[in-house]
Amino acid sequence: MGALEAVKDVFTKNLRQSGIYVAFVAIVVLFYFTTDGILLTPQNVSNIVVQNSYILILAIGMVIVIIAGHIDLSVGSVVAFTGAIAGVITVRHNLPWWAGVIGALLVGVIVGIWQGYWVAFVGIPAFIVTLAGMLIFRGAAMVTLGNAQISPFPDAFRNIASGYANGLLGGQGIDVFTLAVGGIAVVAFVVTQFRSRLARLRYQQTVETMPFFILRLALVAAVVMAFIYELASYKGLPVVLLILGVLILVYSAIAKRSVFGRHVYSIGGNLNAATLSGIKVKWVNFWIFINMGALSALAGVVFTARLNLANPTAGTGFELDAIAACFIGGAAVTGGVGTIVGTMTGGLIIGVMNNGMSIMGIGIDYQQSIKGLVLLLAVAFDVYNKRRAGASR
Repeated sequence: MGALEAVKDVFTKNLRQSGIYVAFVAIVVLFYFTTDGILLTPQNVSNIVVQNSYILILAIGMVIVIIAGHIDLSVGSVVAFTGAIAGVITVRHNLPWWAGVIGALLVGVIVGIWQGYWVAFVGIPAFIVTLAGMLIFRGAAMVTLGNAQISPFPDAFRNIASGYANGLLGGQGIDVFTLAVGGIAVVAFVVTQFRSRLARLRYQQTVETMPFFILRLALVAAVVMAFIYELASYKGLPVVLLILGVLILVYSAIAKRSVFGRHVYSIGGNLNAATLSGIKVKWVNFWIFINMGALSALAGVVFTARLNLANPTAGTGFELDAIAACFIGGAAVTGGVGTIVGTMTGGLIIGVMNNGMSIMGIGIDYQQSIKGLVLLLAVAFDVYNKRRAGASR
């Protein structure tokens, strides 16, 4: 009985740490069979990346906001507003595509400054500030566009979301450059995970058992390379995936290895302790919302480029998908917990579910209900783990 309990403890401990990756693989396998293999065809895999890229970009900023103990309900409206700015600059004023991108990003930063000021320095809860922002910036998008649509955009602008980097290293039907990028990404992931494990052991923190750790790395590597192979078999590496990859690397480093990242986790984990330890809480919160504004603008550019259309109703509901990605990916409702990689996995789970259910012909009404149930179960699992961990102390 004692041995059985030990095995159970090992399993549950590792499930808490790696459950999101196991869930992702299980969902991919489930929809692979229920869609008769269509889910993992090269063209569909590429579509999943492009269709969910802007949500993943938003989720990177959102998880930092959530880790710090806040929430941002305005990101969907900011996507519409910044997309409208890009449309006015690029199409109506006939300026270069990069001017539209820069203009949208600058407006996103200004939005972040506006909201960050009210949250950080005035002390209004982020929920209220961003709820107001949801209305303000949706109205601003309508005013900017004159409540009309703008289209078409130049090809160079559209390539941000629909372009592919292929043929750089050759390949007969299989793009070698895409495979090389995937291999480098896997090696970097494995090295980072080993370094992180050693660092946690040095500080006597709880880690996965070595067999589970190796199994997780092997599963992630296999999934990533299978995914990359499918992309290489189609058109190569989407430009938007390159953008997303750079963001994941940069923000993972910021979250784990920078002073700013440690301060964000400290504020979300224990605000009073963070304040007493000398962390400039107001300024950290201020920069968190500036960052969210900039990433919302980037998502707005990508979404507008994908649709080839600036629309005042763009981005509706995006904030809910971004928040769901964070919580499904392991972020805690109370703040102080969350990772970039986990959030990306949560976002991909939503993307695969949306795509798989659409292929199966499941209506949007049922899709929304199923996604809501998955979100509820993810948060319930987090609450259960916290209570179990507290009871075991």
